[in-house]
Amino acid sequence: MPNSFSLSRRTMLAGLLASVVLPAASAHAVSIMDPFNLPAAMDGGTAKVVTDAAYGSGPRHKLDVYAPTEIGALAPVVFFIYGGGWSRGEKYEYQFVGQALAARGFVVVIADYRLYPEVAYPDFLYDSAAALSWVQDNIATYGGDPNRLFLAGHSAGAYNAVMLALDSSFLREFGVTMAINGVAALSGPYDFYPFEYGEVRDVFGKAPNPEGTQPISLVTSEAPPMYLATGTTDPIVRMQNTERFAQKLKDSGVWVTTRYYEGFGHMEPVLAMGAMWRWRMPVLEDMVAFFQMFGAFPSGVPYVAVAPEPAEQLPEAVAPMEQIVEQMNAMFQPIEQ
Repeated sequence: MPNSFSLSRRTMLAGLLASVVLPAASAHAVSIMDPFNLPAAMDGGTAKVVTDAAYGSGPRHKLDVYAPTEIGALAPVVFFIYGGGWSRGEKYEYQFVGQALAARGFVVVIADYRLYPEVAYPDFLYDSAAALSWVQDNIATYGGDPNRLFLAGHSAGAYNAVMLALDSSFLREFGVTMAINGVAALSGPYDFYPFEYGEVRDVFGKAPNPEGTQPISLVTSEAPPMYLATGTTDPIVRMQNTERFAQKLKDSGVWVTTRYYEGFGHMEPVLAMGAMWRWRMPVLEDMVAFFQMFGAFPSGVPYVAVAPEPAEQLPEAVAPMEQIVEQMNAMFQPIEQ
């Protein structure tokens, strides 16, 4: 799987975006995620309060923070980890996730982390742990409550979030003592050994204990509550992966909430967190309800996730969202057989 778009994909995307004015702050290369980050396609009442804060010394050791524009007492914190097969992804591509959760009353942190081929397992997990150390030390300055921390992620980011929750050695390495109150994982791989495909072999193949890289092998009764969601037709990480992991959690006495979104694939659940596609499935509402169940808002949820009616929110030149999703899914290899 390539680490950058082919020329044909760049040409296609440039055509889709030709008549769209991107946010002035978007001083980055064209990304297939750009339509979901247009101002008209994101939630209001929020702000990016931190841009490119350094949590380490490398160029990928930077994070952004999103928060409600009106915030009183300290708010719960969501640390969101994006996916990309551990070989691609940028935090700016997921502004729509940061604003969606911030509009529901959360302070949201999205951090870049090092990717293959620069690093392989487990270095990207150490990067996220280092970013959580920054959160522990700094998030109260931006209105976040480090005692109400939740992790969330999509695809490879869901794997990363779950691993941080199951293997405390990563957090101990960076002195992170914050409790993880719950984990919301979308379209994640949790049981994919033996490594059948090239991308997974590249990233995990040199691990001295391959089975120890698998979340399903690390479940104990001490694991935090988890919300696991997936599309039923995901061709990249089949829903059976979620089913097996959920059953292992249940067998260990861990609370798990599962959601199977009928007829949707790999990218759709995370895209549906954004305002533009929220009408397609209640993933944001389900996630916020799960966080609330485990203490996000002790006095009650101050913001209600409402699924908007289907509507054209973008110029017609960007209209074929299904085509964009097809292009996204084509970038991934399957993670398991």
